[in-house]
Amino acid sequence: MKHFMRKYHVKRNILKYALIVIGCFIASVGINACYVPAHLLTGGVTGISMIMLFSFGFPLGIQSFLYNIPLLIAAYFFLGKRYLMDVFVGTMVFSFCLDLTKFMNDYHLVPDHMLSAIFGGVLCGIGYGIVFRNNASTGGFDIIGAIVKKYYSFDMGVVIFSFNCMLMIVAGALFGVTQAMFTLIGMFVAANITDKVIAGINHRKAILIVSNKSREIADGIIYEVGRGVTFIHGQGAYSQAERDIVFVVVKTTQIAKIKAIVNTVDRAAFMLIVSANEVLGRGFTLPGIELDKLRQGRTPVETDD
Repeated sequence: MKHFMRKYHVKRNILKYALIVIGCFIASVGINACYVPAHLLTGGVTGISMIMLFSFGFPLGIQSFLYNIPLLIAAYFFLGKRYLMDVFVGTMVFSFCLDLTKFMNDYHLVPDHMLSAIFGGVLCGIGYGIVFRNNASTGGFDIIGAIVKKYYSFDMGVVIFSFNCMLMIVAGALFGVTQAMFTLIGMFVAANITDKVIAGINHRKAILIVSNKSREIADGIIYEVGRGVTFIHGQGAYSQAERDIVFVVVKTTQIAKIKAIVNTVDRAAFMLIVSANEVLGRGFTLPGIELDKLRQGRTPVETDD
């Protein structure tokens, strides 16, 4: 068992750090292929490095790593070794990728500033999202935000946003208001894409169905839709009537079929449909129920999917 767990952790760590490398590379492509040729900035320490690049021509990746050294030291003392490890790896790889992809500065693949801001934001958002989804970071203001949140209970997003606002003021003074506005567009796109990647792109729908015919509805979902169902015990506050509430998580394309089943079985049923950003477990990230066995007469087994 110990050998199996050790092997599992090794594979998981290999995949984790491989994804961190991929995420850092994608983000660096967004910066060097879209932001730098258009003289746009990104947030955090990388944004400061870009100001120095535009003003004095200093290498972007080397700058980013040097500026992160005092922040990494602070992370070690204030946040501990466990936090530092993944941040250090992310910072090192990201700094390396920034200089590795700097040749893209010369091609100016996207001549329009608006398109540079949008596509640069998309690439950076995807890259950062992959890194953050694997509990790592590219350093910079994220470390400051984590320290402030730990000791002063400020929201991490507010802290990072405040620093980025100061950065935009400096950018506007140095390169003009137009460039600063395009930069804000890129940062907005990147932030939204990052959130989407972290939360999970393949959204599902969680459905709660309150009905006096919950057993019939559940059977219809199991056999017709092929999804597992869970009963939640409920009681009406006014009527005091007890009933089973049907709970099921489905793909978006399966909602119409479930609505048809509920409408056929009980037109008076109450149904609540909410978004589920990420679903883990049997039927989604693990093998699903063997419905063929159920159809052969075996008793349906409840699951949490």
